[in-house]
Amino acid sequence: MFGPESTGKTTLSRQLARYYNSVWVPEYAREYLQNKWNNERKTCEPKDLLPIAEGQMKLENELAKKTDSVLICDTDLLETKVYSEAYYTGTCDPVLEKYALENTYHLYFLTYIDTPWEADDLRDRPNHRKEMFEVFKNELIKQNRPYVLLKGDKKERLKKAVTEINKLLKNKV
Repeated sequence: MFGPESTGKTTLSRQLARYYNSVWVPEYAREYLQNKWNNERKTCEPKDLLPIAEGQMKLENELAKKTDSVLICDTDLLETKVYSEAYYTGTCDPVLEKYALENTYHLYFLTYIDTPWEADDLRDRPNHRKEMFEVFKNELIKQNRPYVLLKGDKKERLKKAVTEINKLLKNKV
């Protein structure tokens, strides 16, 4: 999954993991940052990005061993790179950038902003959804990543995602 906050990535990635009887890789940043918020009442800072990236890759690598099907990831390092650049004046730690560009997937689902905004402790840009969507879309294009745009309600998104994954699986066999 790839896209701005509160666009249905977690919901859809969980649905897809259930559909394919596979594993779901949650967004490591969410747990990391929620713990930070609960303990310090602080939000994400540039110093948090490398530990988040390391935690995400560790989680993906561990969970990839538990499936012989598809690996459904709620997020990836490229998303962390985008947030780093969008939130911290265009900068990204060179180590994070290196691994974000090297670590690729067979298919990205770009989630559109037609889902209702859901506030929580970590989400903070309800009025910048269109702008952030364009940043995410442009990054996929810039990095030449294969992606499918997902719009509509939960059922429509799930149906389109399943169709695209099935195409991918059929072509890989």
